[in-house]
Order: sequence, then structure tokens, then C-alpha cells
Amino acid sequence: MNLFDLTDRVAIVTGGNGGIGLGMAKGLANAGASVVVLGRNEPKSQAAAEAIRAETGAKTLAVTADVSVPAEVDRAVAEVLDHFQRIDILFNNAGINIRKPPQELTLDDWNQVLTVNLTSAFLTSKAVHPAMKQAGGGKIVNIGSMTSIFGSSFAAAYSASKGGIVQLTKSLAMAWAADNIQVNAILPGWFDTELTQQARQQIPGLHERVLARIACGRWATPDDMAGTAVWLASRASDYVTGVAVPVDGGYASTL
Repeated sequence: MNLFDLTDRVAIVTGGNGGIGLGMAKGLANAGASVVVLGRNEPKSQAAAEAIRAETGAKTLAVTADVSVPAEVDRAVAEVLDHFQRIDILFNNAGINIRKPPQELTLDDWNQVLTVNLTSAFLTSKAVHPAMKQAGGGKIVNIGSMTSIFGSSFAAAYSASKGGIVQLTKSLAMAWAADNIQVNAILPGWFDTELTQQARQQIPGLHERVLARIACGRWATPDDMAGTAVWLASRASDYVTGVAVPVDGGYASTL
């Protein structure tokens, strides 16, 4: 028995049309899963789904929805169930950041980041719960951040949202253990994506400071998320729930 085999499993990846979301989606597809790319940008999601299908041969579906809006979440989940008849895996990866000193953040800035990064994970998890419970179990993986552990002077709302992701993960894990639904979090370190490229442009010296602390000596690529994603989505992690796993090249362990 291959504990990492995801054949016949259906996985939703929110924000799966780019960056680490796309890296995780490709990893799940390579392990045999059918993959749903869920995002707000329809052309980008369609292109990502087509690229995954071409590269892996997996069944894919692009669904357009704003996961911070309850009605759109419910519609998206219904669309997936209508297409695949099941949902086994959910990756809550959608997220944004507004980089400002905390004294310059407006309430609208704060609410926008918390809603997209944290509330959406609650809404989407709640929406898939009935299908997973009916199927006899499932896997939910919430994407946190190194700022779930460390503070950030230029991303107070983002850090708060990602700290909340860890506590939401633990709470859902406890609530749904009896339904055989494992809920875990991944805490990505510094990945080379569009978001961090913007950060390096906005924050002088960030690239050098980060690189000096990464034990592996390099920024991560989206493909570096695939292995941990497959593990937490598979039977190999059936006795793992309520944990937050750093994927950071040793960043959190380096003085």
C-alpha cells in the first residue's frame, strides 16, 4: 500500500493559480489527485488548471469565487460536488498582504487582510465539512506563515491573520477528529513568489537579511511545498492533526 497515493481523491486548492498554491496543486496532481483550482482570477485559474493537466495528466477543474464571501464559497463547493461528486482534501491557501507600519493601517486595511486570510479559511472549511463527514473523513490544510511565529513590523494585520490560522487549525482539528477529518497547517518560510518579489522591492535589504538566516542557503521555490502538501493530504498523516509544520529551510531554527 502506498500511503502517499492520492488516486481517486479530489483536492481543492484556494489561490492555487500561482505561487506556492500552484506548487502544492501540482504536487497533489502528481500523487494522483483530481485538483480544483479555486481563485478570483478566472483566466489565471483556467491557465493553471490547464497547465497542471498537461504536466501531470490529472483531472482538473477551475472554479471562480471570492472565498471571503459566504455565498460564493457555498456556490463553489456545490460546483465541485456536482463535477466530482466528492471532496476529500482542502488547502486554504488564498491570502493577501498590505505592507504598512501598524500606525498607518486603516481599519479597512485590517479587515480586508483578516477577511481574506483568516475568515475565508473558516468559511471554506465549514462548507466542505458535510461532504467530508459523509465520505468518512478528509484532510484540511491551512497555509500559515513564519509570521505565525514571529512578529513583523511591516505586516501587523498579516501576522495576526496567520497567527489566527494556527489557532483555527487546532480548534477545527479538535472539533472534527471524531469525523476522521485531520486539520493541519503549513508555515511557509521565504518563498520566491510574486508576493515576496514585491516585498523585496518595497523593503530595502530584505533579501540579504532573509538569505543570511536560511540554513539551506537559498530562497524556496513553489515546488518545495509539494512534498509536505502530499504528506498532509494523504493517509501517511492519518494520525497527525492540529499541528503547524514549518517549511522554511531552517529559518526558524537559525539564530
